[in-house]
Amino acid sequence: MTARTREPAEARPVYRIERLTKTYGGFTALHKVNLTLRKGEFGAVIGSSGCGKSTLLKIMAGLLPPSSGRVVLEDKPVLGPRRDIGMMFQQATLLPWKTTLGNVLLPIEMRDGKAAARAAEGRAEELLELVGIGRAKHVFPGELSGGMAQRAAICRMLISDPAVLLLDEPFSALDELTRDFMNMELQRICLEREATSFLVTHSIPEAVILADRIFIMEANPGRVAEIIEIDLPRPRNLDMINTAKFGEIVHHIREKLGKEAFGA
Repeated sequence: MTARTREPAEARPVYRIERLTKTYGGFTALHKVNLTLRKGEFGAVIGSSGCGKSTLLKIMAGLLPPSSGRVVLEDKPVLGPRRDIGMMFQQATLLPWKTTLGNVLLPIEMRDGKAAARAAEGRAEELLELVGIGRAKHVFPGELSGGMAQRAAICRMLISDPAVLLLDEPFSALDELTRDFMNMELQRICLEREATSFLVTHSIPEAVILADRIFIMEANPGRVAEIIEIDLPRPRNLDMINTAKFGEIVHHIREKLGKEAFGA
């Protein structure tokens, strides 16, 4: 499978993880993980449950400290949560007493105060228009569908203009049709903003349709077993799922994960 990413291969590294290890007592969750994300690249990590995907993402976000190794974003070590790291979880977790607009502005309000949040309202409204829910800016979360709530969560992640987007199975709770639509929306947003993104997922087709590179992880201890560069053109569409090339990539990943799961 030949390399073809949105950015040329020589694009500068944005995120660098070097010999990352995480232990809990006598258990090693991650062992000497090396991983680099280039500017504008969409990376995805996939592997069986317990291989350390979510632990890796939390360390990248500064929510967990590594036991050893280095995590560097834009040439600065990640030692805790940072405003240039955007994080999106499986659930939108919107505050029910705030409007959609208020939820998008929440990170700025918490960090810089209400005056700064008011000053950023125009920016937040632009983001809501970008994801197609501008008319819902004064609506409360209880009135939003699951897909609309996740779009609001995307805006909340983007409001601080992060250098990297970290995505922890953000659409796994949605029905299949809505999930497909949201994946295409995520691709569009990332392409328009030239965003550097990293997705944790259990879905092989989701990883293939979105990613420029896929990091396959093995467990016990968690480590990167293989890196696959996805040779599919951008922008991608759901019809690609039915192509022979797409099927070959999915089959290769499934075979690799199957061998790991059954100890072959």
